[in-house]
Amino acid sequence: MKIECVQEKLAGAVSIAERVAGKHVTLPVLSCLLLDAQKNQLTIRATNLDLGLEIIVPAKTDEEGIVAVPANILSSFISGASQGDKGVKIFTKDANIVVEASHSRGTIKTMPVDDFPSIPRVSDGTSFTVNGADFVKGLKSVWYSASISGIKPELSSVYIYSDDGTVVFAATDSFRLAEKRIRLKKSADFTQILIPFKNIPEIIRVFDQVNDDISVTLSKNQISFDYKGLYLVSRVIDGVFPDYKQIIPKQSTTEVVVLKQDLIDGLKVSHIFSDKFNQITMVVDPKTKEFSLKTKNADVGENTHNLEATIEGDAITINFNYKYITDCFQSIDSDSITLLFNGLNRPMVMHPATDKSFTYLVMPMNR
Repeated sequence: MKIECVQEKLAGAVSIAERVAGKHVTLPVLSCLLLDAQKNQLTIRATNLDLGLEIIVPAKTDEEGIVAVPANILSSFISGASQGDKGVKIFTKDANIVVEASHSRGTIKTMPVDDFPSIPRVSDGTSFTVNGADFVKGLKSVWYSASISGIKPELSSVYIYSDDGTVVFAATDSFRLAEKRIRLKKSADFTQILIPFKNIPEIIRVFDQVNDDISVTLSKNQISFDYKGLYLVSRVIDGVFPDYKQIIPKQSTTEVVVLKQDLIDGLKVSHIFSDKFNQITMVVDPKTKEFSLKTKNADVGENTHNLEATIEGDAITINFNYKYITDCFQSIDSDSITLLFNGLNRPMVMHPATDKSFTYLVMPMNR
């Protein structure tokens, strides 16, 4: 192998691929990137057996070849030693690759390429196109609500399905639930798919800056994303997501509309005085137009924080986990938030005051 690449493109591709590369005791080659130089392009492959990634980088190819090189070593060297360079040269020498920048030259040991797993191509299945930014927004809006425990794999995932011209994203850990609806330019009809929670950050990272359409292909066991030399494939979970629509209240007995920033600030102050369970008490009284947050900690003290809000319906005093409420603010773009209550021991529903495409549900604390 003997190639030359533009530093910026090479460093960016290697940085993304490094995050996908895995650590595997019995298969050390998974910690490597597979560099495949052919016909004036360099294909960089990485996999951890759950996720597989291919990135094509333009390259001047003087000599074709294929090598497996430790991902963290290559990424650190290229991003550090080649800062400010326009071109980076890579060539093989014995069982090593040599990486040359204008001010630095590194020799990195390689590993046998035969042990590197192939990246599966998803060809048979349902395909549709979706705007990359919209798809990433859907994932970002809900993935934090998935369970981090692997006991129930279907809860440790993001649930995606099509519904009347929209793609619906949902996640729950049984204590809270997030749902986001993204409207498609072209309708797609596909059954449910469950993407493992741990794969979501890398899917977001790979396509975070893509504002064009990406091609998505679904099969029984995998989902793939294809966009201009970027190919990512993820394992999917074989399971059934809970019928979460049954737990979303159809009506509410109390409605509160409050400025998002006011609620964020109030929760921050209240949290200082919350107990080890992160418990916060919401008090809503339509007669006095009072909406307040109360917290109490035997070791610290107590706090009551009043918020200006528009209130309709019945009075209610109810407890929640502070953290579960604050997690959803990243998914709400509007200035105001609507809080819907339906009595004690019933979940609170939150959504942007001007946008019904995002719904967040939080179960109350019973203590």
